[in-house]
Amino acid sequence: MTPTLVARSVAVSVAALTGALLASGPAESAPVPVKPNGTVQNPTGVNERVYPSTDSSVRGTLVRGTRIGLRCKVRAQAIAGNSVWYQLRDRATWVSSVYVSNVGNVPVCKDMQRSALDDAPTTRAAMG
Repeated sequence: MTPTLVARSVAVSVAALTGALLASGPAESAPVPVKPNGTVQNPTGVNERVYPSTDSSVRGTLVRGTRIGLRCKVRAQAIAGNSVWYQLRDRATWVSSVYVSNVGNVPVCKDMQRSALDDAPTTRAAMG
């Protein structure tokens, strides 16, 4: 083959490959991970507590059906045989998982990167 034919052959191959890539459309983006959230299921609601324990002060009460963002979870005092407690995403309070149905993977608190929310002494003590 002459150099001219080799060059044309390469050019045609590159053009065909480029056209095939363009025809396939843009690459699909990876699915966005779901931030864990939950819904209060207990008919009488659930208490938000300073620490993950019923001995801790109550900061507020969430009524049944309230959607809440879940930041992380710890194992602490067992309620009805379940020792998992969730820290809420937007404030440094805790709710027992017995009263909340969750969606998404809730990470363990010790595996989380620390944030400004974690600077509260009560949060540091509860998370270990």
